[in-house]
Amino acid sequence: MNDICCIGHITLDKIVTPEKTTYMPGGTSYYFSHGISHLNNTQHYKLVTSIANTEIQAVEEIRSKGINVKVIPTNKTVYFENIYGHNQDERTQRVLAKADPFTVEGLKNVEAHIFHLGSLLADDFSLDVVKYLSGKGILAVDAQGYLREVRGENVYAVDWTDKIEALKYVDILKVNEHEMEVLTGSEDVKEAAKILAGWGVKEVLITLGSLGSVVYAEGKFYEIPAYPPKKVVDATGCGDTYATGYLYLRNQGAPYDEAGCFAAAMSTLKLEHHGPFSGTEEDIWKIIRNSNFHPKQL
Repeated sequence: MNDICCIGHITLDKIVTPEKTTYMPGGTSYYFSHGISHLNNTQHYKLVTSIANTEIQAVEEIRSKGINVKVIPTNKTVYFENIYGHNQDERTQRVLAKADPFTVEGLKNVEAHIFHLGSLLADDFSLDVVKYLSGKGILAVDAQGYLREVRGENVYAVDWTDKIEALKYVDILKVNEHEMEVLTGSEDVKEAAKILAGWGVKEVLITLGSLGSVVYAEGKFYEIPAYPPKKVVDATGCGDTYATGYLYLRNQGAPYDEAGCFAAAMSTLKLEHHGPFSGTEEDIWKIIRNSNFHPKQL
C-alpha cells in the first residue's frame, strides 16, 4: 500500500508576473509530486492524475524522478492563466480549458494510507468520490478548487455546494484566508477553524500568506510562523507545497505543530524559486533550526 496518494489534474499554466511570462505544467498534483520527490522517504508515494496526451511529457518528467504515476485518460488538459501583481499573495485567474472529473470507477484500484485531493475546479471530485476514498484511508482535501466556478474563461469565487455533507468525510482540510471566509462566513481565523471542525474536519490548516498559518486539531490552536524568504520569486504552488510538507511529516507521526513548521519552511524555499520545490529535506530543517520563529499553542 502507498503511504500517500495525491489525486488531481496536472495543468498547463501560463504564469504572468511583472518580470516575465512563463508557460509550464502546474496544479496541485504537479507541485505535490515534484516537491515530495525531493524528500527522503517517498518510495511509497503515488500520483493519480488525468491529462491529455498532448501534455503527457509532464507525467514522464515526474516518472523520471522515480514516482509511480497512474494516468486516467481525458480529452483536454486543464489550462490555467495566473496573473500576479507586485503583491504575490494576490492573483487573477482564467481557465482556458477543462479536463474530465475523477470518478469512483477510475479510482477503484488505488490504495493508500493518506489520500490528498488536489481540487482545481468545483466538479473535479464529486461527493461520491469523497465518500468512497474516506472509507479507504485518511482523506485530505485542498478546498481551493471547490470554491472556483468557471463562467466562460473567468474564475469566480463560489461556496462549496456540498460542504456540510462532504466535510463529514474529510480528515484534513487546507484553506487560505479567503477560502476560509467563503466557507464559513467568518473573517476570524479561530472562529472559522472551529466552524470547520464542527462540520467534521479533524485537522484544519489555514494558510495566511506572509502572516504564517494556523493548525487547529483536537480542540487546540497552533500558530505556525511564516519563515521570511531571501527573496520572493514565484508564489504559484506555495499552498500545494505546504500541504506536501504537512502530510509528509504527519504520515511519519509528527505532531501538528512540527508538521506545520516543516510545511511552512518548505513553502518558503519554494517561494524563492520558479517552479516546484527543488530543495532537500535538510534545507527545510536548516531554516527551522536557524530561525527565531517557533510554533506556539494559542
